[in-house]
Amino acid sequence: MKSEMNNGVPVTQVDILIVGAGPAGLAAAIAAKEAGVDSLIVLEREDNAGGILRQCIHNGFGLHRFKEELTGPEYAQRDIDKAAEMGIDVRTGVTVLSVDPDKTVTAISRKWGLQVFKAKAVVLAMGCRERPRGALAIPGTRCAGIYSAGTAQKFVNLEGYMPGRRVVILGSGDIGLIMARRMTLQGAKVLACVELMPYSSGLNRNIVQCLQDYNIPLYLSHTVVDIQGRERVTGVTVAKVDENRRPIPGTEIQFDCDTLLLSVGLIPENELTIGAGVQMSPLTNGAVVDDCLQTSVPGVFACGNVLHVHDLVDHVSNESFKAGKAAADYVQGKEHTGRLIAVKDGAGVRGAVPQQIRLEKGAEHAPIDIMFRPDRVYQNQYIVVRADGKAVFAQKKMICTPGEMADITLNAKQLAACEDAQTLEVSITPDKPEM
Repeated sequence: MKSEMNNGVPVTQVDILIVGAGPAGLAAAIAAKEAGVDSLIVLEREDNAGGILRQCIHNGFGLHRFKEELTGPEYAQRDIDKAAEMGIDVRTGVTVLSVDPDKTVTAISRKWGLQVFKAKAVVLAMGCRERPRGALAIPGTRCAGIYSAGTAQKFVNLEGYMPGRRVVILGSGDIGLIMARRMTLQGAKVLACVELMPYSSGLNRNIVQCLQDYNIPLYLSHTVVDIQGRERVTGVTVAKVDENRRPIPGTEIQFDCDTLLLSVGLIPENELTIGAGVQMSPLTNGAVVDDCLQTSVPGVFACGNVLHVHDLVDHVSNESFKAGKAAADYVQGKEHTGRLIAVKDGAGVRGAVPQQIRLEKGAEHAPIDIMFRPDRVYQNQYIVVRADGKAVFAQKKMICTPGEMADITLNAKQLAACEDAQTLEVSITPDKPEM
């Protein structure tokens, strides 16, 4: 790495710069280092690496990757330790202000002040944030006692504060479900978990382990229609909704509570991505990428929850290893070649990633994973991939639900059948197609 000055601001030349030192950023850094890139810097705005896993003290992490159950901090520490062993330069307490299309990155920190990095490749791994109350337009006063589920998790697990004693949770995302159990274990009374949709948006294992095991009722097709309280929440009103998600008069249920937790979705943290001029997907709220996780800006890669919201950190790590390796290939002049083929959402499919795959005719193709979320609950259906209308892949699934990411893998033979196609379409259908 070389440094120079530009108008009094230090400019550091670096091969790969990674934004974010959560599980995605650390995995990308480890993969890039293993691929032979030594000029590598990771920037993290928090004072500690590890990302959101630091406050996820429950177990269940690492089953796919490490074949054992770990807590969030344990999972994160393995990558933190490995990055340290490999001598990877991870800088915490650094806020990235901008990423330019030419891969110039501007950052600021207490320790180094204003800095500019000129990178050959950039990996975006900023994660995601929670959707706030303001996005929901719930009537009621702006009183204390309303928290996002992640904020409450941070208060309880990292800072030792109890947000409240009588709790209602709006939304059945995984963080909300986990906090229902956590608040119960800390002595609070969780009165209800309320979900607008007719199905939960969380993993089924969390519904069982966090709600059913503790006799916490789950109200599907319900929502909060009013929040009472002036200085502090004193109660919420919940009502059933119709098929258009509109409250049904006369179905109101009153809960006397002092806390309302919101678990109503996650939003990829993509302000820097947009500033870099990257093409965005309106379906995932993340970047449009190819099968190497490269965005529309050459040399800029995206992975993890900043690309699309995952269910499992194991999948975040696996995806980010690919991004780190691909970034290393790019700076080493070994990037993948071939013709881009668009990947489109068909019936029942929402937000397939990657949105493009690159195939070189006649080459030996490595398997390619495609991930997406079903648009509703399906039972005993086929996930089908068609190349210009001709089925090249079909796999039967007992159940597909929006709360769990669907993941399929196209093998070398199936990809060879796609070489001349213009478009691949992924869909969910009741019948097995002719192959």
